[in-house]
Amino acid sequence: MAARELLNSVPLFAALGDEIRLRLVVRLCEQGAASISKLTAGTGVTRQAVTKHLRVMQSSGLVRSTRRGRERIWQLNQQRLQDTRRHLELISKQWDDALARLQKFVED
Repeated sequence: MAARELLNSVPLFAALGDEIRLRLVVRLCEQGAASISKLTAGTGVTRQAVTKHLRVMQSSGLVRSTRRGRERIWQLNQQRLQDTRRHLELISKQWDDALARLQKFVED
């Protein structure tokens, strides 16, 4: 994976770096597609705040919405989640490789 591709994932990691947005991801994973009302219920967060967070997540490609009557239904973009997992696995491998090189250098 090229460095450019990792840099393109910065908005995604920024979106996942917020506690409320991460809770929304968990809720969408557990409950599936949902309206703002359903996503807001029981959270103590206003509808306006949830909408703002969903728009940030949408701009990163993490969620998408469709109109159903008067409501907007939000769902996770599964491909983007798979991309995130792939990015994290790559970063983890790079760190493992770097630590192995450091260990070899120290032991030699």
